[in-house]
Amino acid sequence: MTPPERPHPTGLETRLAKMIEACGPISIDAFMAHALYDPQAGYYATRLPLGARGDFTTSPEISQIFGELIGLWVAQSWLDLGSPAPFHLIELGPGRGTLMADMLRVCRKVPGFMDGVELHLVETNPPLRDAQRAALGAIPARWHDNLDAVPQGDGFIVANEFLDCLPVRQFVRGEQGWHEKLVGVDAEGRLTFGLGPALAEAPACAMPNDGVGAVREHAPGLPTLVEILAQRLRTGCGRALIIDYGDVSGQAGDSFQALFRHQKTHPLDHVGEADLTAHVDFAALISLAKTCGLGTSGPVSQREFLQSLGIEARRDALIRANPHCESDLTRSVERLIGEAHMGGLFHVVALESPLNAAHGPPIGL
Repeated sequence: MTPPERPHPTGLETRLAKMIEACGPISIDAFMAHALYDPQAGYYATRLPLGARGDFTTSPEISQIFGELIGLWVAQSWLDLGSPAPFHLIELGPGRGTLMADMLRVCRKVPGFMDGVELHLVETNPPLRDAQRAALGAIPARWHDNLDAVPQGDGFIVANEFLDCLPVRQFVRGEQGWHEKLVGVDAEGRLTFGLGPALAEAPACAMPNDGVGAVREHAPGLPTLVEILAQRLRTGCGRALIIDYGDVSGQAGDSFQALFRHQKTHPLDHVGEADLTAHVDFAALISLAKTCGLGTSGPVSQREFLQSLGIEARRDALIRANPHCESDLTRSVERLIGEAHMGGLFHVVALESPLNAAHGPPIGL
């Protein structure tokens, strides 16, 4: 069978191909960084990626119930830790602002919460910042390019589908040892995958029982991000809630993928126009957090987490109030908690200062 014809190269692909021809192949994480964050043509720098007109749909866009339950988690955590004021509420990668708007609709019902909250959104995409401002309306907020820029202090951090866009390196076990998977250029001038020379030693992410053909992934930016979270959580009371799709088993595998207009596509096609992601290594995340002195809760599946917070009861209440929406509500909640959907694919972890241990684990975890 003849393989499908590749789409025409984008301007960013052409530029990357010329760079590779001049300087040599690049690692997967370098390619991801260019494709996602190039200031002129990178995916997250130039477009609104979410929703029906974008390339993917996140949990907050599926149902308001998701954001309401995350708001419940934040509000209860604030109460658990003594209702600090003032305090920061920080969202990493806030999308179109839907999650934060739904969270605050719940949180504003908790006496004192809105009086003490200082809202911070970590977002680099100008079109998304505009969408977030529109979603929040008159609610005051501050925007930052990175978490380091957010003032220190007591606070709560929410990161939904944020870690999956951290660039990863890939390593493949061959007959002669481990090789790094690289992006090069083929005879037609198009980007292509290949393997670098055999490494002198196995990568740190490899396991002793990995056989020939095994693929291991490592996100170089994850340790730095966890350390930044740890510095913040160690200097004030608070918690970080991380929700993402990824691996909790430690199994090897190639999870690098691309989405273009809600369809999977080859990661080297539609460069700068497709979303690139890789599974979050939750075992590595938790290990790094513990090394940094943080307490951890989870991982649990998104299904377990949302069910423990009462998603089905909230769905039923909305159906009673809006019986004409029963089909839509049933379908959207199934997408969020179904084992074959986000409920089984996504996992939830909370990080916090060990000083919080006296308060017990956060709800849902």
